[in-house]
Amino acid sequence: MTVTADAPARTHEEGRRLVAERAHRVLAEHPPATTGLREVLGAVYDAGLAWVHFPPGRGGLGLDAGLQEVAQRILEDAGVPPVFELNPMGYGMAGPTIVEHGSDELCEALLRPLYTCEHLWCQLFSEPGAGSDLAGLATRAVRDGDEWVVNGQKVWTSLGHVARWAMLLARTDPDAAKHKGLSYFLVDMTSPGVSVRPLRQMTGEAEFNEVFLEDVRIPDAQRLGDVGAGWSVAMTTLMNERTAIGGGSSVRGSGLVGTALRLWQERPELRTPALEERLVGLFVRADAARLTGDRQRVERGDAPIGPEGSAAKLVWAELGQDVLDFCMDLLGPEASVYSGYDLVREPEDLGDGVLRRATISSAEDVQRAWLRSRAFTIEGGTSDVLRNIVGERLLGLPGDLRADRGPWSEVPRG
Repeated sequence: MTVTADAPARTHEEGRRLVAERAHRVLAEHPPATTGLREVLGAVYDAGLAWVHFPPGRGGLGLDAGLQEVAQRILEDAGVPPVFELNPMGYGMAGPTIVEHGSDELCEALLRPLYTCEHLWCQLFSEPGAGSDLAGLATRAVRDGDEWVVNGQKVWTSLGHVARWAMLLARTDPDAAKHKGLSYFLVDMTSPGVSVRPLRQMTGEAEFNEVFLEDVRIPDAQRLGDVGAGWSVAMTTLMNERTAIGGGSSVRGSGLVGTALRLWQERPELRTPALEERLVGLFVRADAARLTGDRQRVERGDAPIGPEGSAAKLVWAELGQDVLDFCMDLLGPEASVYSGYDLVREPEDLGDGVLRRATISSAEDVQRAWLRSRAFTIEGGTSDVLRNIVGERLLGLPGDLRADRGPWSEVPRG
């Protein structure tokens, strides 16, 4: 089933019916039980259900973003995993950035294999000397005819060891102010000069890496946005990242709070009145965040994501840590026993070469998730940075004092 340039539905209810009809048709024509996963995902993309708010022919239908949940519920109930779990940087960040800033040629070449997980994606933003102060990055891109030659180092690159494509932010004009001298590129991770080294985490896993770029050549056709306008393109990526992380689920009692509820049901011998009161409080917070996210999706419609995504990510990151703290306290002494590096497990093979990382299904999985959750308030923007964004851009408070104005090349660096 292919999608033509259909006119967008005129009402929310019409859009809901259209999305549901297309989702059921995909499942009827491509039963997940007997069809390869990549074929099913390709049919979902062709039906315009990958990102329903994207334009027709680009994996969407031109509808409100809030209607994505309609498709997701129908597909997931039939056993189709959400692509965000399989290709998080691709689905949550690269796709929205490419469709907003990329050429027709890039959209045509990259969006469909991204959604079918043929191409996994990573993000080459953070550097050893530019983490929270991302605009201070030093990786250089120098123009050489129709190509750019890139040299530098990136760090904390999740899935960089398996990614085929990356979003890259590099400095193209060191004499401009630090936010003005950046440009945004898409880089093939198999290009000569790209080397990836794993970084071991305290969970025993190595899902993120450091990446070295040595004379890597990138065609100018793989640049998104104008030269020097990379910061505004990066904001599209970061706002979508924070919304993806903080978007939660529209299903009540799902996600990490669902993990806490399952553990509470499975281990009645561990219950206490004090723990019960904490669990009720966590459920209320999760429900408030869920309803707020639903309202924001409806109010935003197909408008670009703004700084409200930072607030959502801030709330969900801190809530996630609190939920897993509760789970560890519920387990009591049992929580102190962890097999550490021996616990590392291979991702689940879903067929067609599509992999999914392990989910939380046992006490040891909770322990691993608790260790991993220490990064919740760092990745995708630290909580301190996000509070500044909320204060300045949502509440209109005065901005922080800044001593780094002027040409980047003249700003002292640590």
